[in-house]
Amino acid sequence: MSTRTIHQLIAESNLPLGSFELAEWLDSKLPSLRSDFCIPKVATVSSNPQDLNDDVALQECVYLCGNSLGLQPLSTRKLINEELDVWQESGVHGHFRHRFERPWVSIDDHVIQESCNIVGAEHNEVVIMNSLTANLHFLMVPFYRPTSQRFKILLEHHAFPSDHFALETQAAFHGYDPKKALIQQHPRSGEFSIRTEDILETIEKHGDEIALVLFSGLQYYTGQWFDMPTITAAAKAKGCIVGWDLAHAVGNVPMQLHDWNIDFACWCSYKYLNSGPGGIGGAFIHNKHIGNTDLKRFAGWWGSDPQTKFDMNNSYSPIMGANSYRLSNPCVLAVVSLYASLNVFAKTSMTELRKKSLLLTGYLEMLLDDLQSPLLQIITPRDSCQRGCQLSLLFTSSEVAQRVFCRLDERGVVCDERKPDVIRIAPTPLYNTFADVHKFVNIMASALEQ
Repeated sequence: MSTRTIHQLIAESNLPLGSFELAEWLDSKLPSLRSDFCIPKVATVSSNPQDLNDDVALQECVYLCGNSLGLQPLSTRKLINEELDVWQESGVHGHFRHRFERPWVSIDDHVIQESCNIVGAEHNEVVIMNSLTANLHFLMVPFYRPTSQRFKILLEHHAFPSDHFALETQAAFHGYDPKKALIQQHPRSGEFSIRTEDILETIEKHGDEIALVLFSGLQYYTGQWFDMPTITAAAKAKGCIVGWDLAHAVGNVPMQLHDWNIDFACWCSYKYLNSGPGGIGGAFIHNKHIGNTDLKRFAGWWGSDPQTKFDMNNSYSPIMGANSYRLSNPCVLAVVSLYASLNVFAKTSMTELRKKSLLLTGYLEMLLDDLQSPLLQIITPRDSCQRGCQLSLLFTSSEVAQRVFCRLDERGVVCDERKPDVIRIAPTPLYNTFADVHKFVNIMASALEQ
């Protein structure tokens, strides 16, 4: 079933594209893990709950914003309360004696393997720590090593602001003018996505001057999934270090970071990984760099050998793995929040989630096309191999975008705006349904007609 295209499934159903019966039929054939999540009610997310009748107010909302903040797993509250209980009952002893068998001294061990499964890494290549931008800065210490001949950084135009600021300030910290150090890859005139061949041409032309290539795995504004293995291989062939910001890719699309020979990557966990607002970050360091003493980096005691860590002898002996990049012990509550979500991911696989994601987003695309509205266009690539679950809708004006967004907000549909004039829609296969997609399109259609 899951290997079929959305067109084949719709043909098999013998139901009209725009019918709610089709959405229900698709949901019956392709169940989700929705029951593992807390789904907010319409009344608690609507901007005008007083205008809703009781039946609508008590319905589950249409939450299509997992690309901004994932929903809370049902087990999150239980796990957090368990840690609070251990703290209350045992105090400092919780670091080593823990009645739920999660001693705090090694709490992050519980989230490493599933994180590796999600990003396609070997067990010693992933570390859970800090936040995304902190990790980006931290990893640029060993991996951005500019010289007078090779100091430039290649990134996509309109990168997420935090990435742009990090790269600008790193270049300036090393004494380079950011305007000269940063090469921004633009899309062609009249296009929104950046063509892979244009990126490869830039790498070929300027590669000898580029110290670091750092793109978003999946572009936050357009929803474009870059050809990560092809770009990485081209950059490595020119002697560049390659890093990726996986904020919108992790938990969204399948990746093989180790096999693609990526040097480093970092991500947040509060979007598709559902770890909660401000959730703990993650990082990947290819194991070919593990133990490389030529890489000068910062260190802290939590990255030292656990067998000698508490000897307090100030003799640094790093762990042989990405965990050697840790500085301090992680926030236990943040780690178990991530653990709750990863336990849900462990019930499936990125391969299976991707199959359903292609169907959900393909269904959304078909319904939007069926509207034939002159007021919006999809700026996310139409080729499903070049996108994740998100579709970015560009409206003809800010007035139209705001009208549509406000109408959705009033009716309990959760999505987000990104200036200029884009509303992002992300049907997430862990918990979204085809019925969610159908309801969203119907409400948006009525707003467009106003």
